[in-house]
Order: sequence, then structure tokens, then C-alpha cells
Amino acid sequence: METDDTAAGLLGLDTSELLAFFATLPAPSIEEMDGEYTARLLAQPGAFASVTGRATVSNPFAPWLCKAFRPVDRQTGRGYNTFRQFGRVRQRYAMHTLIAPSRYDGRPAYTLIYRAHASVCGAINMVDEVRRAAPGVYLGIGTWGFTARRRRVPLPFLLTGPVGAYRGDIGTVRRGFTPGPRELPGRTEAAQ
Repeated sequence: METDDTAAGLLGLDTSELLAFFATLPAPSIEEMDGEYTARLLAQPGAFASVTGRATVSNPFAPWLCKAFRPVDRQTGRGYNTFRQFGRVRQRYAMHTLIAPSRYDGRPAYTLIYRAHASVCGAINMVDEVRRAAPGVYLGIGTWGFTARRRRVPLPFLLTGPVGAYRGDIGTVRRGFTPGPRELPGRTEAAQ
């Protein structure tokens, strides 16, 4: 019951409340994040974020279904998003995962780096941070943008699960890619 109550409670919070709650949560381990997790946008920080978020993930022609993850080793993992398109589940937007300092508070977060793979999400510098709100309930804060200021705008989402098995790796890995301050600004700030 705690899981349902926690998820319902997150749906009632505004963006600043979600970010404050996020700061109190622990990061899940790489091993914990294994499978598909139902995904849903939470309160967005303004009209622009609400409209672009809905257009991107609540599109009736290709609604967002989940994020999925698998451990690669003790420090890293892989993942993707799924969408329903023309009645079929499609995997999109591969990601590299690791535990890294949050851009918001420098504490550990399960971090999803899209730029490690060739995709639209990588091209717009998308990075998501995830922390555990309750067993099977995860609060995520997404970011994207071409400037440091834009990449600090929090775009909250909810993950619940796992609800299914990981379907398999997708995407083209960028050879020689190493996450830097654009992807992991909290690493630099945490070191100071």
C-alpha cells in the first residue's frame, strides 16, 4: 500500500515540492534498476515545459510507456524508453546509466545520460536523475538544453515497477564518449 500512496502523493505535488522531496531521497543501486518501469510526467515548472512535455510523451500517436534499465556491471548500466506507435511497442532513445552526483544537490542519483548514444535526446543534452521514493516508486528529474541555465530546469517524472523484463539493448554508442560537466555538473560541484 505504501507504493500506491507514495505514487499518488507525488501526483499532487508541484515542481518545487517535487524537487525538495527529491533532495531527501536515496539513489537506487545499479543492480536495483533492472526491467521496465511505467513512466509518467509529473507537474512541470511552467507552460513551456508542460506543452513540450505533453507533445513529446503524451502524443496520442506515440504515447510514452516506460523507461527500462539493465545493469552492465557494478558501476554502469544501459537503458531505453518505450512508446506505443501504431499499436506496437517501440524502443527509443538509448541511455548509459551510472550513479553520479546530482546537479541539484551533489548527492548520489541514478543518472541517465543520453548523449552516450546517437539520438535526438543525446543531441539536446538530455540527462535524467532518479531516486527511490518507496519500494517500486521512483522520482525522476529530467533536464535538457544547450545552455547550463536551461539544463538546470527540473522536469519531474514518475517511474513505477519493474512491470516487465528488459527487451534488449538498442542504439549506437558514441565511440570514445566520456561524460563531462555538461552531463554531470554535480560531479564538479561535489568535488569543490
